[in-house]
Amino acid sequence: MAEHTSKNFDLDLEKLRTRVLEMGGLVEQQVRKAVEGLYSGNTALLEAVIRDDARVNAMEVEIDALSNQIIAKRQPTAIDLRMIVSVLKAVSDLERVGDKARKIARLGISLANASTPGALNIEMSHMAETTLKMLRLSLDGFARLDVNMVTEALFLDESVNAEYKAIARQLITYMMEDPRTITRSLDIMSIAKAIERIGDHASNIAQYVVFMVKGVNVRHDSADEIKAKLAEL
Repeated sequence: MAEHTSKNFDLDLEKLRTRVLEMGGLVEQQVRKAVEGLYSGNTALLEAVIRDDARVNAMEVEIDALSNQIIAKRQPTAIDLRMIVSVLKAVSDLERVGDKARKIARLGISLANASTPGALNIEMSHMAETTLKMLRLSLDGFARLDVNMVTEALFLDESVNAEYKAIARQLITYMMEDPRTITRSLDIMSIAKAIERIGDHASNIAQYVVFMVKGVNVRHDSADEIKAKLAEL
C-alpha cells in the first residue's frame, strides 16, 4: 500500500490487514483440526473445533468494527477503499469457512459415536488438502497483494469440484447397494460438501484480492477468464 500523509492511517490499515491474516490463520487451523479429528476419530479435537468457533465469530465482529471505524475517520479513496471493501467481504467468507469446519467436526463426532454397520472407506483427505492449499494461496496473495498466487488458487477449484462429484457418486452407489449405509453415507456426503464449499469460499477471497489490487470485478468469471483479463492489464 502507498504511504499516506497521516501515519495513523497507515497504522490503521496495517492493523486491519494483520487482523484479517490472523483470522485466516485461525480458520485454516480449524479446518485442519476438523479433518484430522475426522480421520483419527479424535473426538476431543473435534469438540475443540466446535468450541473455538466463537473465536472466529468474535474476530469477524472486531474486523467489521475496525473497518467501519476507518471508513468513518479516514474517508479512504481508490485502492484503500477497495482494500477495506475486500476485507469486509473476505472476513465474511472466512467466518463461513469456520462454520464449515464446525460442521465437519460435529458430523465427525456423530460418525465416531455411531453404531451403524457397514463402515465406508471414502477418501476425502486429498480434496481437503487441496481446499486448504487454496485457502493458504488466497491468504498469502492477500498478504502480498499477489494476483498470481490467487489465480493459482482459482484453478485448483476445478479439481475440488471434480473430486466432490466422484465422492458423491461413490456414496450413492453405497446407498443403493446397502440401505443400512444411508444415514452414514448422507453424513459423509455433508462433510464432502462442506469441504467443497470451503474451496468456494477460498475462491471468493482470491477474487476479492484481484479486485483489491487491480480494481477489476471478476466474481462471475472462470479461472481462465480471470487469467486472460489480468494479462490485458
